[in-house]
Amino acid sequence: MVSFDDFIMEPGVPIYAQIIRYVKGAVAAGTVADGEELPSRRVLSALLGVNPNTIQKAYRLLEEEGLIRSHPGAKSYVSAPPERAAAIRGELLAAEARRAAEALRRMGLDRGAALELIGRLWDEGEEET
Repeated sequence: MVSFDDFIMEPGVPIYAQIIRYVKGAVAAGTVADGEELPSRRVLSALLGVNPNTIQKAYRLLEEEGLIRSHPGAKSYVSAPPERAAAIRGELLAAEARRAAEALRRMGLDRGAALELIGRLWDEGEEET
């Protein structure tokens, strides 16, 4: 079952959007597999301390994207075969890279300086592992 034990709410971001991002991030990271069961709407509502309608909205939007399968009165399951998981990972990585590039530009770095900084940080990360 998909665990929400490490879910942390961010102020100022709609909770339903955070739930969607959490599920997508777990699929992209490979910590949630195709066919894995999601907590029921009622259980997740109690776990997160939010209105059940919030969970319903998140699940409905995930269903519309084809990322989960649900049936009325039945359990919900992740629907992310490997090619779908890879596409989600690509979307999330592109969005994060875009935010980082915009932040570097706002701080006045040119492309060369930005790539140099990223390279240095990348190397530091490899030394730590």
